Amino acid sequence: MISVLFVCSGNICRSPIAQGVFEEMVRREGLENEILADSAGTHAFYHEEDPPDVRAQSAASARGLDISSQRARIFTPEDCERFDYVLTMDEMNYRLVSEMRGDSRAEVRPLLDYAPDVPDSEIPDPYYGGASGFERALDLAEEASRGLLRDIRERHLSRRV
Repeated sequence: MISVLFVCSGNICRSPIAQGVFEEMVRREGLENEILADSAGTHAFYHEEDPPDVRAQSAASARGLDISSQRARIFTPEDCERFDYVLTMDEMNYRLVSEMRGDSRAEVRPLLDYAPDVPDSEIPDPYYGGASGFERALDLAEEASRGLLRDIRERHLSRRV
């Protein structure tokens, strides 16, 4: 099983959106027994066990995604041992995760590394903005998830018979 963790700050906006988008792509491809996704936040102690922000849920729902069952949790250094991919939404969280990584096996990268045609390097935090920020987060997560799924297929699943 290939495991993917999406990481943002509070784990109520960007990383739940990315998790929901990626899980739906995995489900559509029939790979739910091959790939596991989760999300966490480097500062999720502010929101621990909270569901995703209602605006994130609404924007996701408009695209046919139900992220309402997700609950915020805190990123821990042990996550780098448990997950193959640890993907961050922005530079600050990339630095925090990288510092906690140690010599684990996890591939720690910004999520948008998997969207080379997108000029952005970060998924902007929509928390303090309006609905358009959540739409943008969904657009970027969709683009990056396509590239991530392609990478996982090429590097991990193509060898399986």
